[in-house]
Amino acid sequence: MNHYETIAKALAYIRQQARLQPSLDEVAAQVSLSPHHLQRVFTEWAGVSPKKFLQYLTLHHAKAVLEQSASVLEAAYSSGLSGTSRLHDLFISIEGMTPGQYKSQGEQMLLRYSFGTCQFGKYIVASTDVGICYLHFYQDEVQAVEELQQVWPRAIISQQEVDAHRQVKAFFDNALSPDIKPIKLHLSGTPFQLKVWEALLRIPEGHLSSYASLARQINHPTAGRAVGTAIGSNPIAFLIPCHRVIKSVGGIGEYRWGSERKMAMIGWEAASNTKSEELA
Repeated sequence: MNHYETIAKALAYIRQQARLQPSLDEVAAQVSLSPHHLQRVFTEWAGVSPKKFLQYLTLHHAKAVLEQSASVLEAAYSSGLSGTSRLHDLFISIEGMTPGQYKSQGEQMLLRYSFGTCQFGKYIVASTDVGICYLHFYQDEVQAVEELQQVWPRAIISQQEVDAHRQVKAFFDNALSPDIKPIKLHLSGTPFQLKVWEALLRIPEGHLSSYASLARQINHPTAGRAVGTAIGSNPIAFLIPCHRVIKSVGGIGEYRWGSERKMAMIGWEAASNTKSEELA
């Protein structure tokens, strides 16, 4: 049995037994590999660990249960979890929100927003208690707030500058210092979108990647179009650097905030990198 067949069998077993929350040892026994060997091969082929794959399945099932007006406790037990605390931790780690907040579609969640201006234009930034959840460039201030509310239709939005927003300003001003806390993000998306956005964060400043290359990095080499769609859904401009992805056959590629702005960002980062190398 080659690795592809082994992992296909492991994937099928985890899917079938997801509500029983099988351990790594149990999955490994099903495919006649040691847990360590399975962990390595599974991650190479599937792009995520067996545990993370099981978490995605569990979260997907719990979401479906919550959407049927079930309680958080019912969703936890139905998903094979021992209690609501485990479901809470799972939602926070992957979705950036609690099961209750997901169930209410963000109802009563407080989003604080403010406006700023940087070298790339005017922007609106919004955050929850978890971190930055929204950063868009805009032309019209009223429309910018309306679009924020459309993304979070049941949340309470309030214009208020908080520390997270000041961190963003310092980031654009290249004035982050050790005494400023790292910028935290509050991301909500599908597992595939989150994987693409995580890959974007690994592209170094001043470097570029292609859609095809990014698809290969997340172990979905034939999913270039889906990768492009996920990039286009990025809710946090510049901090999640979707501007660093261009067409492999030439051309700057699309950018939801304008191709001219994308070119300016690429040029600015390249110039910053050149200056840093000259000073080194």
